[in-house]
Amino acid sequence: MELSKTDENNLLLDILEIKKDILGMIFKAQSGHPGGSLSCVNILYLLYNKIMRIDPNNPKFKDRDVFILSKGHSAPALYAVLCKIGFIRREELFTLREFDSILQGHPVKNPEIGIEISTGSLGMGLSIGVGCALAAKLDGHEKKIFVLLGDGELNEGAIWEAAMSANHYKLDNLIAIIDRNGIQSDGSTEEIMALEPLADKWKAFGWEVIEVDGSNLNELVKSLGKAKRIIGKPIVIISYLIKGSEVSFMQHTREYHGRAPNKDEYELALNEIAKIKNKLVRG
Repeated sequence: MELSKTDENNLLLDILEIKKDILGMIFKAQSGHPGGSLSCVNILYLLYNKIMRIDPNNPKFKDRDVFILSKGHSAPALYAVLCKIGFIRREELFTLREFDSILQGHPVKNPEIGIEISTGSLGMGLSIGVGCALAAKLDGHEKKIFVLLGDGELNEGAIWEAAMSANHYKLDNLIAIIDRNGIQSDGSTEEIMALEPLADKWKAFGWEVIEVDGSNLNELVKSLGKAKRIIGKPIVIISYLIKGSEVSFMQHTREYHGRAPNKDEYELALNEIAKIKNKLVRG
């Protein structure tokens, strides 16, 4: 799959609007995780807009693809994308983390709005994905299971048990995607628990490994398309991204891993995104 220049530009404009919504949700709630939510938007929007078999008008059809947000604290990004493609009403976005809201701080299973699995505790998502992929194989369904992982959660041993299981059962309908932004809640991933050589680790576990610059939409969509065509083994895409993408003071820092912006910071962030949008519109 190759994006035209016009298509790529329109996707980038949509992504900027999604990032504004993420910041607005977290600012209103004064709670949430902006850094990791901003870093993974490209992945989520391309999955839902270009890659996965889904239908907001028929959200529970049998052979739909399944998405699992293992890094559940980035739920605002998922909610904003689901809103953009028609699963969630816009007015519901800004009820994030309120009592009785359908949009809590971590995803709560609700297939009617596109949330297939409840997640939150890091390290669980890939194991759930293995179960879903194996069940789909046994039931003869052609669906793909996509799991988005944070790089910090790769510290969890359950991830690597799931990786072994996926290889053992040759789950080529399982596609893991790693948001490799290099920052976790306590600092740099390489300082906390070094992951490199990350690609070699996954290869040693029998996975097909694809590495991509996640900021390049064309390269990312081609990698996702390629992953769907691989046969005989599970697939992992290591997507190199920027924590706090598009907001200068949130980038490459753990400070905004789990802290909402104050009013001045929120307005500054919106101004920065507006400047990027204006530049895109002018071409």
